[in-house]
Amino acid sequence: MWITPEEVLLANALWVSERANPFFILQRRKGHGKGGGITGLLVGTMDVVLDSSARVAPYRILHQTGDSQIFWSIACGSSRKEITGHWEWLETNLLQTLSIFDNDEDITTFVKGKVSGIIAEENKSKAAQEDEDSGKFREAEQKMRKLFGMPGEEKLVNYYSCSYWKGRVPRQGWVYLSVNHLCFYSFLLGKEVTLVVQWTEVTRLEKNATLVFPESVRVSTRHTEHYFSMFLNINDTFKLMEQLATIAMRQLLDNEGFSADRTLPKACKTLKNVSALKRDLDARAKNERYRALFRLTPDERLDGHTDCTLWTPFAKMHIVGQLFVSNNYICFCSREEDLCQLIIPLREVSIVEKADSSSVLPCPVSISTKNKMTFLFANLKDRDFLVQRISDFLQRTPDKLWSDGHPLALSGYSVSPSPSTTPLSSSLPTPAGAGGEPSQGRHYSPSLPTATQGLLRIYQKDDPEDHGPKATKEKMKEESWNIHFFEFGRGVCMYRTSKTRELVLNGIPESLRGELWLLFSGAQNEMATHPGYYAELVEQAMGRCTLATEEIERDLHRSMPEHHAFQNEMGIAALRRVLTAYACRNPGIGYCQAMNIVTSVLLLYCTEEEAFWLLVALCERMLPDYYNTRVVGALVDQGVFEELTRECLPLLYEHMQELGVISTISLSWFLTLFLSVMPFDSAVLLVDCFFYEGIKVIFQVALAVLHANMDTLLGCTDEGEAMTILGRYLDNVVNKQTVSPPIPHLHALLTSGDEPPPEIDVFQLIKSSYDKFGSLRADVIEQMRFKQRLKVIQSLEDTAKRSVVRAIMTDSAFSIEELEELYVLFKAKHIMSCYWGASCTAAERHDPSLPYLEQYRIDLEQFCQLFGALGTWLCGTHTVTLAARHFRLLDSNKDGLINFKEFVTGLSGMYHGDMTEKLKLLYKLHLPPALCPEEAESALEAAQFFTDDDSPQGEEMKEAGEASGCGDAEEKKEVKDYKYYLRMWAKEKEPKIETIKDLPRMNQEQFIELCKTLYNMFSEDPLEQELYHAIATVASLLLRIGEVGKKFTNNGAKKSTDTTYTQAPTLSAELPQPEKEESNGESSSGQSLVCKALAEAQLETPPQQTSDEEVKDDTSVSSYSMVSTGSLQCEDIADDTVLIGCAGDQQRRGSTLDGDWSITFEQVLASMLTEPPLVDYFEKKGDIQARMATCKMQRGVERQVSSSSDHELAQLST
Repeated sequence: MWITPEEVLLANALWVSERANPFFILQRRKGHGKGGGITGLLVGTMDVVLDSSARVAPYRILHQTGDSQIFWSIACGSSRKEITGHWEWLETNLLQTLSIFDNDEDITTFVKGKVSGIIAEENKSKAAQEDEDSGKFREAEQKMRKLFGMPGEEKLVNYYSCSYWKGRVPRQGWVYLSVNHLCFYSFLLGKEVTLVVQWTEVTRLEKNATLVFPESVRVSTRHTEHYFSMFLNINDTFKLMEQLATIAMRQLLDNEGFSADRTLPKACKTLKNVSALKRDLDARAKNERYRALFRLTPDERLDGHTDCTLWTPFAKMHIVGQLFVSNNYICFCSREEDLCQLIIPLREVSIVEKADSSSVLPCPVSISTKNKMTFLFANLKDRDFLVQRISDFLQRTPDKLWSDGHPLALSGYSVSPSPSTTPLSSSLPTPAGAGGEPSQGRHYSPSLPTATQGLLRIYQKDDPEDHGPKATKEKMKEESWNIHFFEFGRGVCMYRTSKTRELVLNGIPESLRGELWLLFSGAQNEMATHPGYYAELVEQAMGRCTLATEEIERDLHRSMPEHHAFQNEMGIAALRRVLTAYACRNPGIGYCQAMNIVTSVLLLYCTEEEAFWLLVALCERMLPDYYNTRVVGALVDQGVFEELTRECLPLLYEHMQELGVISTISLSWFLTLFLSVMPFDSAVLLVDCFFYEGIKVIFQVALAVLHANMDTLLGCTDEGEAMTILGRYLDNVVNKQTVSPPIPHLHALLTSGDEPPPEIDVFQLIKSSYDKFGSLRADVIEQMRFKQRLKVIQSLEDTAKRSVVRAIMTDSAFSIEELEELYVLFKAKHIMSCYWGASCTAAERHDPSLPYLEQYRIDLEQFCQLFGALGTWLCGTHTVTLAARHFRLLDSNKDGLINFKEFVTGLSGMYHGDMTEKLKLLYKLHLPPALCPEEAESALEAAQFFTDDDSPQGEEMKEAGEASGCGDAEEKKEVKDYKYYLRMWAKEKEPKIETIKDLPRMNQEQFIELCKTLYNMFSEDPLEQELYHAIATVASLLLRIGEVGKKFTNNGAKKSTDTTYTQAPTLSAELPQPEKEESNGESSSGQSLVCKALAEAQLETPPQQTSDEEVKDDTSVSSYSMVSTGSLQCEDIADDTVLIGCAGDQQRRGSTLDGDWSITFEQVLASMLTEPPLVDYFEKKGDIQARMATCKMQRGVERQVSSSSDHELAQLST
């Protein structure tokens, strides 16, 4: 490429001049190309270790004038072809012009200006992202693609200098982290090491420090482990690896490929060695931490953060912390944990102003809200810029009032939810009839009782007022919260402090539970910014019949059946609407068991719309991936719980692992937040803590339960005994402060014994969990989740692979190991489409609701690649055409995609079918639908012609049969009973076994295509001359058979149909030799493949004009002479074979094919059996293991090259 002219003082140091003229010199770097000796090895090693630009550009062109000792570098190239192109352009366009100049300085100025102009023109066509990346980084990206054979779609994120431990020897080099691969390259003293690992293959990624591998990163796959060490900044590298591995796991889980963030603001200046993708991923990581900290929606983007202080009127002091500003919120978090947290939606802000600065309060900013609260931030480093940014965001926030009478006093609305989770349009209208009577025919309206209050309040409004001690305690709780609201504020702008947490742990009053759940979960913000969304979603969802709605209907009456609110249609209908609406909103999750239990509890304390948004917060933010089809999130947290048990309760962990209890009990605990295993009044207190603290409180309580039963569990001898102990313990966790009437717990009724164990106060259990395990931190849990996510998702992928293999192994002759390898290759092609483009997105091909066998599908392009790598019938340039026909044959539903079972079926025919099956497959590949009309224009017409031949007789027979039985038809209908219909149904369901007689006849155009395939198939076979001779002989024979058959067909057309069906024996009689060999069943199956080779020979060349008689006389001689010429040219074969039986004055290309000419599969099979070379060829068994090994090697291998010349060849080959 052309480069900005740079001055070079030592032109010959480490470079060899290869071409020169009076103005330019073309040079090659030592250590590249042939020779070089020890100097070349040293230079190559130095380039790798120092990351010299010569590694990507081993060739360059210098500009020189006269006797000047100063050179100017104007072009470089990664290959000789590239640099030669630049050199030829210079010679053609500049040499004559430069000879006119008299002054050397003018020559240099002209050359520099010309090169700079070329570069400017090239830069105009470059993409915007490339312009953001520095030239140094673009060189590294180009180097990565060259070294590892990556296409242009593969984007480099960053690269680091490090050592890769190969055995006990570290190899210094560079690790390249791209979006989809981890790559390493090293070249030291002639030893080259190249490593390519797909992120989707990583099963474990951890940072550790041992004596053998000091401060290293271990990357594990299913078959090997790789160690990398000696990083300049190992923490930064490891965080990036974690991000890329997480993206890959998400890709495996739901086929969400990586897409760059186009809304990311551009950097103020180009950062050296930092790509736009690296900035994108860093911004994503910050956004994720920000959203998790303040429970914000997935579309919230952090704009920036700064250190500051916040004046807290309740404490009369300034609290040090950080201020965060995003597109819809201003948030504050104290430096000291739990001291103070604040969330201010911009829709609530009325005034932002700069207050007077003083020595006590430097650079303050005052923010006032619509509910009359004022927040004072000070010690801001860049106050003016901050105020301007907030003002910019405020201008984008629509000022639309939202339910002024609501207790939380919310107003306005924000951006629409992301289309990835929302099937509706960005702006949904408020449903008709809002605020009045429901419009006719609507499923949901504000007039419904459940639209304005929770089910618990509806069913308790007629109960007499309780003045007992429990009710008094409840009133005291309500008063404590009212005091807290007065002091700390109420609504989304409330100060959240340690006092708030203390009140939550003491239990939220029932009257405030719904309001505070919405507040702490962040669901209130989403509901406020999407008015009318739930109502419109219900109207769209209700009435649909899907797999999710069927599962919902099945589970509706299993949702808290012991509670009177769900023993009637009102509660059931509300639950149906919420679950169905969410299944419509997020089809990726749809519905999962346990969602009904959680949602029913939400409906007790919240309105329908509030319960819906709480369910959104649970499924999409607070419990990620818990409720998808494979409950991945719950399995991940189950693994985290096991790891926490090992750290906190090591003795119990070892014993429980022996019994296998932890994985059994914990899944239901996490999926239902203890609601299914603990009395309702007790479990709902844990839900209070969960909405405030997050998942860590569930881990704490689970550990506290194990700790409380540790002595008893250590004495258990089997899994059932341990589960009984834990079940009884949880059944007796009681809430003595509840004011609701007791609700019988079904699990307790089933597991109660003669002597019930002592009751456990739920408040004591929560307090104990905080005392013993309160040190758990959210960031530590997230780190554990990452490790477990890799393990769980890869384990699920292995399970899916085993399920697929078990389902298909009985229908395939491949071994289990071969099927597993084929599945890996097949899935890799599918996954590759996620990031390297395809005719349709991978998400469209991946349907998690289907059986594992049908989930992954590939298109024609990917099938052709696998066919070329694994198929046994390779025909050179004709291979793609044959693969396309094979694909159309396998694509039974004509959707342009095939699943793994269809793929294996196609391969089995080539590798393990007997000779007849192989020939039958090859025969089908040259008939519709495999042979498309573009390839053979008359194929469909001929097929229709031969099909129509049989249909009249079939119709006549059918009519005759009906006529014969018409007399007593009515009586037979009376006699027919259900057994008759069952027999008919069973007969229809029986798989029809296709015989060779069921195959349609092949016309002349199709036969010519068959010959083309066969001719190309044997081009590289060691016995190609014998095979070509055999092909010619068989083709000649089949052409004569077709001519003879045509005569009989024409004669038969004038006679009755009975006479027509007597022609087959006559044709067989004319072929005594084939018929004799056809009796040998084993030989017959090999002939079909031979027939293809001959047909290929016919079609490749334009035939000469020859009369029918000459052809009949000279067929055998000309065929023999054709094969014996040695050259075996296509033209020679076609001249003699294609035109047999054709009119003498017709040419192959311009003639109309004989529509009456046709042959049957039996005739092809019998003819092939006459040639032993063809029989031997198709009797050979293919070695798919070797082909699969080669295919895997192409995907990325570790290799070593021992010489510098081979080193360059290896580079060029990649």
